[in-house]
Amino acid sequence: MNFTHSTVKMRPAARLVLARPARCLRLPPRAHYATDRSETVRVAASSSGAKRRSVTPFNDSGFVPWNELSAAEKAGRATQQTFNFGMVVAGLVLTGAVTYFLWTDVFSPDSKISQFNRAVDKIKKDQRCIHLLGDARKITAHGDETYNKWRRARPVSSSEKTDPQGNHHLIMHFYVEGPLANGMAQLHMVKWRGHDDYEYSYLFVDVPGHERIYLEKQESSGRNGKKQLSLFGVKW
Repeated sequence: MNFTHSTVKMRPAARLVLARPARCLRLPPRAHYATDRSETVRVAASSSGAKRRSVTPFNDSGFVPWNELSAAEKAGRATQQTFNFGMVVAGLVLTGAVTYFLWTDVFSPDSKISQFNRAVDKIKKDQRCIHLLGDARKITAHGDETYNKWRRARPVSSSEKTDPQGNHHLIMHFYVEGPLANGMAQLHMVKWRGHDDYEYSYLFVDVPGHERIYLEKQESSGRNGKKQLSLFGVKW
């Protein structure tokens, strides 16, 4: 009886002893963890600084501070940055040149491509040209003949020049093809000094076996149909 009674009294004590460690485990060792982490970071920083790879223009990533670089490494970083800056400037210049070329030769209202398209539209709308060439919807235009059978790859022959009076001239010729016949078109446009737009000096189409068809023709020698006066080489 005494043995059984003592055993029953010890069971609550055992439960109490086993519960105490569980409560202690719930408390995070914050101070100990922070100390270990700061110590680890300090050791890693000191070891990385001692084992840092030499910085060259080919492997410099910019993470090493400037004040930690040697004289040779500073020269290498300066060389790398100068090269990168030069590449950026070259890219900007190339982009500007391409943009200028596309604008002046393709997208500008006064570009050669724009003048070519306007001349072709005039030919397709002229009844005399339609009568000789055929259906306007089937009339095509292209540049000089080449080995490339693709019409868009045939360049349109043109020339630009400025006369002594400061007038800008555009001369162009191209070929037209229709269901009934083929022909050649020529145009001469002038941008008078002090003006922004071109004006036709002439635009005509030659079809073999037929008379020349003038779509635009400036009869007089001056602008707007008026004869220009000249004094000491200057036209008024």
